[in-house]
Amino acid sequence: MNIVGSSRFLGIFNSILLLVAVTVPQLVEAKTWQAAVGAQSHDLGRQALAFLPNDVWVHAGDSLTWTFSTNEIHTVTFLKQDVTPQQIRPANTVGCTGGLAPDGRTADPSSFNGSACVNSGRQTSGSYTVTFPTAGNFKLVCLVHANMTGTVHVLNPSAPLPYDQAYYDFVANRQANALLSDGAGLLGQATFTAEQAGANAISAGIGEAIATGGGSNSLSVMRFLRDTIIIRTGDTVEWTNLDPVTPHTITFGQEPSNPNPPSINVSLAPDGARQATIGSLNDSVNSGFIQAAPQDRTNLAQAPLGVTRFRVTFTTPGTFNYICALHDGLGMVGKIIVRP
Repeated sequence: MNIVGSSRFLGIFNSILLLVAVTVPQLVEAKTWQAAVGAQSHDLGRQALAFLPNDVWVHAGDSLTWTFSTNEIHTVTFLKQDVTPQQIRPANTVGCTGGLAPDGRTADPSSFNGSACVNSGRQTSGSYTVTFPTAGNFKLVCLVHANMTGTVHVLNPSAPLPYDQAYYDFVANRQANALLSDGAGLLGQATFTAEQAGANAISAGIGEAIATGGGSNSLSVMRFLRDTIIIRTGDTVEWTNLDPVTPHTITFGQEPSNPNPPSINVSLAPDGARQATIGSLNDSVNSGFIQAAPQDRTNLAQAPLGVTRFRVTFTTPGTFNYICALHDGLGMVGKIIVRP
């Protein structure tokens, strides 16, 4: 073969290779993406209840690993959604296995395509990985916090992804900082609200819920705002939960194994608040969950949830320490000093 013929042959061969490269789908190597579950302030008092970032785009076959790093418990949960309506959100102690496994957790890693629930179980550390074998838009929830949701968008491997991991890291950090910064402002608002309500008023936490493109984030301040007050014998103290999402308790004395419902020495006031009397330093009183009611629930006397206020009358002097039975590990504690 002469030089001209050889060159012509090589040109045709290279053209064929180029055509094959263009027309045959290329294999895309599966990738593992990273995200965070929650964020917190240094004193643990402000908790960002959020998947960070809230919205993630991946390819079918990819995996996503969520890292837990807060003292507040969370779950990473995808509910069964191949039928209508979507699976009802189970209790966080039941999860996806009906409680047969600890916290209802499924294997780590798990695979999710919408046909069966997967769940990390309740965690404060470690990680949990989910692989997405098929394309679709999948809702992510935390079984502990109702307003903590997100979305994983799973695209076909041939579709371009809009963002890379560096972008997700940046957005996660920005979302966390924004929520925690909001919490710093809410601290002052809760204190001011208690002061305006009267000398014996305490705000039992405060928070906010924010809608996002992928679901919702929320922020909870896990503190009693004025955590120490001084009153006189016979006075009544009132706690009000200002958080739209997170429940709290006001618990004196022995902490119950189940913080909800209230202890038997707590009654319902005519205005829907719960109330109790403490006449001894040895008395144990637990408010049960104090939390915002669903907006369509109007009869607080019949509602198992939705009582936002709790009152205690103190009939003897002394120093009475109390906690939120749900969040005392985060520093949500207080003190009532009763003088004669």
